[in-house]
Amino acid sequence: WTALFVTFGGLVTSLITTFLPLWKTMNSDLNEVENWFSGLWHTCLYTEEVGVQCKAYESIMGLPMDLQISRVLMSVSIATGGLGLLAAFPGLEGVEMCGGQPVLKRRLLILGGVLSWVSGLTTLAPVSLVAYTTVVDFWDEGFPDVMPRWEYGEAMFSGWFGGLALVVGGTLFFVAVCMGDYDQRPPSVPNSPQAKHRTKHYLKTEVL
Repeated sequence: WTALFVTFGGLVTSLITTFLPLWKTMNSDLNEVENWFSGLWHTCLYTEEVGVQCKAYESIMGLPMDLQISRVLMSVSIATGGLGLLAAFPGLEGVEMCGGQPVLKRRLLILGGVLSWVSGLTTLAPVSLVAYTTVVDFWDEGFPDVMPRWEYGEAMFSGWFGGLALVVGGTLFFVAVCMGDYDQRPPSVPNSPQAKHRTKHYLKTEVL
């Protein structure tokens, strides 16, 4: 159950990160009362007089390549994370679904772990890609020093946290499978040849 809760928390965090407009922030030194925020779906402008004003991107083709790739990967992350939870839930101990079918439960947990891993990696990849392009643009010497630069937003860190939580949750599913296999190991047979040999050796020792 711990794996389910960790995976669910990572999925919710990744879902929120996908739609937050706080992937990148920009504050102009010429006008300190204006703060710009950029996300995967829209940009926002914050001013003290008006507040927050958001506008969706007009054209997908006009977006930078890193944002286009990030949109696709974050969508894949949400889909695979949701499927991973649905697949792993019937395989948990205490759930009556698929009762009496330990092999099926084991396979469902493995499938849930694989999908959680895919979801976590497809969350970490776009966040890291946007972070890399932000750093490259920030230190680009071709831009004038007076021109404002994009910096990391809060959504970047929540995306990294959500991706790591999904990876950890998938790993815990595999740990649950290994523990289940260990608990289902057949006990050692006392009538085995090795056991008989040890018994005879013990009897000889007693006689001596």
